[in-house]
Amino acid sequence: MDLFDSRIPRLEKRVARIEHKLDLILAHLGLTEPEPWSDEVNALVRDGKKIQAIKVYREATGAGLKEAKDAVDKLG
Repeated sequence: MDLFDSRIPRLEKRVARIEHKLDLILAHLGLTEPEPWSDEVNALVRDGKKIQAIKVYREATGAGLKEAKDAVDKLG
């Protein structure tokens, strides 16, 4: 393993923390940013394709199954 490979996990954690902080700031300001995949997920929910919507949500966000299911359930 070279030096670059050993830094990746640490950098991924730092990016995740930064993204979390930005999400908190946006929520505090009452701002929302539409996600490019959200239209597809909404359309799948409208068409009764909940499982496919969960799959698309997970692929787009990296969310776990429960988190994705909860998010899709809120839509429909």
